[in-house]
Amino acid sequence: MRKYEELAKVIIENVGGKDNVISLAHCYTRLRFKLHDEKKAATEVLKDMDGVVTVVQSGGQYQVVIGNEVGDVYDEIVKSQGIAGASSEAESAEPEQKMNVIDRFIDIVSGIFTPVLGMLAASGMIKGFNAMFVALDFIDANGGTYQILQTIGDGFFYFLPIFLGLTAARKFKMNEFSGMAVGAALVYPSLSAIIKGEPLYHLFTGTMFASTVQMEFLGVPVILMNYASSVIPIIATIYFGAKVERLLLKTIPTIVKGFMVPFLTLLIVVPLTFVIIGPVSTWAGQLVGSAANGIFQLSPVLAGLFIGAFWQVFVIFGMHWGLIPIMLNNVSVQGFDPVVVTYFGASFAQTGVVLAILLKTKNKKLKSLCAPAFISGIFGVTEPAIYGVTLPRKKMFVISCIGGAIGGGLIAFFGMKLYMFGGLGIFAYPCFVDPVSHDISGMKYGMIASIVSFLIGLGLALPFYHDEKEEEKIFVVKKDGNKILEKEILTSPLIGEVMALEEVPDDAFSSGVVGKGVAILPSEGKVIAPADGTVMTIFPTGHALGLITDKGTEILIHIGIDTVKLNGQYFQAKVKQGDKVKRGQVLVEFDLEKVKAAGYSVITPVLITNFQQYLDIIGTEKGNIDYKESLITVIA
Repeated sequence: MRKYEELAKVIIENVGGKDNVISLAHCYTRLRFKLHDEKKAATEVLKDMDGVVTVVQSGGQYQVVIGNEVGDVYDEIVKSQGIAGASSEAESAEPEQKMNVIDRFIDIVSGIFTPVLGMLAASGMIKGFNAMFVALDFIDANGGTYQILQTIGDGFFYFLPIFLGLTAARKFKMNEFSGMAVGAALVYPSLSAIIKGEPLYHLFTGTMFASTVQMEFLGVPVILMNYASSVIPIIATIYFGAKVERLLLKTIPTIVKGFMVPFLTLLIVVPLTFVIIGPVSTWAGQLVGSAANGIFQLSPVLAGLFIGAFWQVFVIFGMHWGLIPIMLNNVSVQGFDPVVVTYFGASFAQTGVVLAILLKTKNKKLKSLCAPAFISGIFGVTEPAIYGVTLPRKKMFVISCIGGAIGGGLIAFFGMKLYMFGGLGIFAYPCFVDPVSHDISGMKYGMIASIVSFLIGLGLALPFYHDEKEEEKIFVVKKDGNKILEKEILTSPLIGEVMALEEVPDDAFSSGVVGKGVAILPSEGKVIAPADGTVMTIFPTGHALGLITDKGTEILIHIGIDTVKLNGQYFQAKVKQGDKVKRGQVLVEFDLEKVKAAGYSVITPVLITNFQQYLDIIGTEKGNIDYKESLITVIA
C-alpha cells in the first residue's frame, strides 16, 4: 500500500539511510535495526512521525516501534528500499559491536528467538487448545483428531533444535544448513530407542550428574540425553561450531571448501556435542532451572509481585529476553514453568488502564490511539498501549504496573504453571492446561488473575485520569477566565523564495508525513535559528538538523534534497547536538553553488515535526523572504 511505501522510505532516511543499516528484523510490534552509527539516526523525528509509536535503543538494537502493522512496513522496506532482512547474507557481514555483557546476552537471545516466536506461539496455541478440548470432553485423547492436532502442535517443539540450529547459525555467522544438520542429528529418531536400551555401564554414580552409558564413540563413553524440544544444547553447540567452521574456512583450499568445510564441521562438531557439549549444557540447563525455581520457592508470592510489576519495564528495555530462555528451559526440562509465567497479568492491567483512558478522555487524538491499543492489548501485544498511551502519562503507567504486580502475586499464590509457550493475552489461556492430566484448573486461575489485573488497572485509572493537564498545554487562561489561543512565531532560517511543501521533489516531505510547514529555495548558503531553543539533532553530514524551541515546538530543517549523499561535502555545522541557541544565531553554512553544481536540489523544507500537538500550522503568504521575517505561525 502507498502509506507503507511512504513510511518505509521516511524511516530508512531517518535511521541514517541504507548505508547506515547493518541488518533488519522485526518482532510483534518493532522493526529491529542494527546500525553502523546510531548517532546518524534522527530519533526525535522518528518518534514524532505518523505511523511510528516510538523509538527504543536497547541491547545493541535501534528499535522503531510500529505496532500491529509492523509486518507490512517491514515487507515494504525489504521490497522497496533494498534493505535486506535478517535472514539474508547482509547479517552475516555484520561487524562486531562494542556491548556490555548484558546487552550482548540480550542481543544474542533476541537474535536467536525472534525469528521463531510466531511459530512458537502458533504451535503452543494448537497444543494448548488440543489439551483443553480433551479436558472439556470435546474430543477423545485416543482418537485421530487429537493425534493429528497434537502432531501439528508438537512437531515444531519436538524438532526445535533444528529451527534454533538455523537461527543460531545466522546469529553466530555459521553456514545455516550446517546448523540445521547439527540440530537434526540431536533429534535423530533412532537415538530414542538407544536411550531406552540396557546401559553398558554407569558414570558419576552417587552425584547429581549420575548417568548411564548406552554407547561409545571410538571408545569414548557417550552420555545420551533427550534433546527433543531442548534449547541450551543446540545454542552452545552452534556457538562452538561457528568457531570450528571459521577455522576451517581459513585453512582449507578454496577449490574444495564447498564440501570439505561442512564435511569436517559435522565430523568434528556432532561427536563432540554428543560426548561433551550436549551433556554439559543439559546439566547447565538443569542447574539454571533449579536455581530459578529455588529462588522462586523462597517466596513465590513476592517473586510474582516483582515480575508482574516490572515485566512491562523489562519489555521497554528489552530485558525480558533474559527471562524467556529460563521459561523455555523450564518447559523443556520440567515440562512446565512456574516462575516467568507470573508476568501474565501485566498485559491485562495495561489494557484495563487503556480502557479507562478511552472512556474518560475527550481528546480525539488520544481516543484514536486508545482504541487499537486496547484491542491489541487483549491479545497480549501491549507496546502500542505502553508507548502511545500510558508511558507518556506516567501515573497511568505506574497504575498498570500495580495491576501487573497483583496479578503476578495471584498467579504465584495459585501455583499456576505454564506448560507450553503459546499465544499471548486471551490466547494464552489454553497454555495453562496440563497436557498429561488434562487438568484445566490452571486455566481457570489464569482467567481469574487476568480479570483481577484488568479490573485493578481499570478501577484505579478511572478516578485518577483527567484531561485537564493536557488541556493546559493547549490554552493560556486570562485573568477574566476567557481562554485564548497561544501561538509561537518562527522566523525564517534562510533567505530566498518561499514554496509550498507540495512542490518539494520528495514524497516524504511533500506528503507531510515527516512534518507540516513550508519550503525555501535559498539564495544564500546560511541557516540561522528561527527561535530560541536547543539543538536536538544535527546530522554529521551537516545537511539537516532538528531544533526544539523553548516553547516546545520541534523543527526540522533539511538543506536540499538527497544531499545526505554528499557525505558532508560543502556543509559546515556551526553548532552541535545539545547546544542552546538564540534566534538569528548561525547554525549551518553551506556552499550553495557547489551543491547545485553537484546535481542536487537546494530546496529546503522547514518542518514542524510534532505538528500533531497543535491546532494549526500556518505558513507565510510571502513569495520571497529574508532572515528573521515571520515564516511559520504555530497555533496551540
